[in-house]
Amino acid sequence: MSLALVKSRALDGLRAPEVTVEVHLANGLPSFTLVGLADTEVKEARERVRAALSNSGLEFPFNKRITVNLAPADLPKESGRFDLPIALGILAAMGHIDPARLDAFEFAGELSLGGELRAVRGALAMALAMRQHAASPVRTLVLPAASASEAALVEGVGVCGAGHLSEVVAALLPESTVTLARAQVSHAVCADLSGHGDLIDVKGQGVAKRALEVAAAAGHSLLMVGPPGTGKSMLARRLASILPPLSTDEALESAAVLSLAGHFEPARWRQRVFRAPHHTASSVALVGGGSPPRPGEISLSHRGLLFLDELPEFPRAALEALREPLETGHITISRAARRHDFPARFQLVAAMNPCPCGHLGNPVKACRCTPDQVSRYQAKLSGPLLDRIDLQVEVPAVGPEVLARAPDGERSEVVAERVRRARARQMARQGCLNSELDGAGLDAHAQPNAAALAFLQKASVRLGWSGRAFHRVLRLARTLADLGDSPGIEPAHVAEAIQYRRALQQGVEAV
Repeated sequence: MSLALVKSRALDGLRAPEVTVEVHLANGLPSFTLVGLADTEVKEARERVRAALSNSGLEFPFNKRITVNLAPADLPKESGRFDLPIALGILAAMGHIDPARLDAFEFAGELSLGGELRAVRGALAMALAMRQHAASPVRTLVLPAASASEAALVEGVGVCGAGHLSEVVAALLPESTVTLARAQVSHAVCADLSGHGDLIDVKGQGVAKRALEVAAAAGHSLLMVGPPGTGKSMLARRLASILPPLSTDEALESAAVLSLAGHFEPARWRQRVFRAPHHTASSVALVGGGSPPRPGEISLSHRGLLFLDELPEFPRAALEALREPLETGHITISRAARRHDFPARFQLVAAMNPCPCGHLGNPVKACRCTPDQVSRYQAKLSGPLLDRIDLQVEVPAVGPEVLARAPDGERSEVVAERVRRARARQMARQGCLNSELDGAGLDAHAQPNAAALAFLQKASVRLGWSGRAFHRVLRLARTLADLGDSPGIEPAHVAEAIQYRRALQQGVEAV
């Protein structure tokens, strides 16, 4: 046989469309031609495959004209994932392995020059695509051992792992009784959050701790404003310790995006991601881009936490790019020839100083900034961006007498239990968190009583809020009611919610 077909998959954003690797051997001047809109990494497979077959004790057709087509031809292909299917296609075209056995599998894997199989990006996305578009007959996905345990997290898809090309070939030989080992999920569900610290470690800062609890209870975004060294970064990291583990579906969503960038760690399965990019990050680094488009920090933080420290120091364009994802929970990256949608349902946690010197409102150290300097510094954050941040709280300086005393407050597990109960109420009532309620959901599930509504309307007019700010305070009030196990929104809930929107305004009034 001089023609062989091997199934594989490409990566197109979060999609993993099927690719047919067609290998044809013909007489003529010896050559190795690879076609099908292949990137440079794919074209280099010619040298890897040639060396891997020779060094694995397998025959390579040096005297044949080899043509490899990656179909469909209009789908861009990148990375070394097609090394394994190309090598198997050559062996099948030569008659060394059984072509009929290839129909039951899909292959992906990069080959070393010695024939070892190296991990590939997007293994989880490939398994999800196979489950979503199940072929007939149902195929088994064959991957390098380092990637197989990741893909095995997807239920309903058969996944096999191999460490060397010779292992795969041995299972495909005619009349062979050798079978590839089924991949197993090599870890238990890990709920250890000790790396994020405990909330009791934070001395004082009662208001900020309460704001963390409110933010965790419904996925609200949070901005902390205060002088240097008051514990803003410490508080942000401890937010992860009071959040519940991801559900299986949420964990698969998060892992699929991380897998695209090669950042998924099976040992952290069902743990929420905590990402903290440096303030020199560009807008492309935050929201994604490039060619081919890759997910940015907001997508890699999907279903997790994105911590932006020193918020005003980020480039203005990068911060403004966060507006739409904060509202919609996804990002669309459009280029001349490509368009990709990535999920971006992240929880934003940000920290900033109130002024350039950082000591505005600090009772211990006087601020040396002029009112103009304070205004220019805070103006680095646009009104539309601040409008989209639910909680804006002040984190004041803590005196040495507080720092020297014994730990106070509650441990993370105690707060986490209240957060869990509040989230359970929301899911039972409306099927989503309060931060995700749309207009119709607010009308149905977040209507305050008459006194609370009158109070909210009066505050909205006096403070000059937009419609978006009005609705965000309403969502906050609903979350506060859930934390208090209250069926309705009372004036006390609205009053507390209003206080969480005034940190920067109070700082300006203090100048």
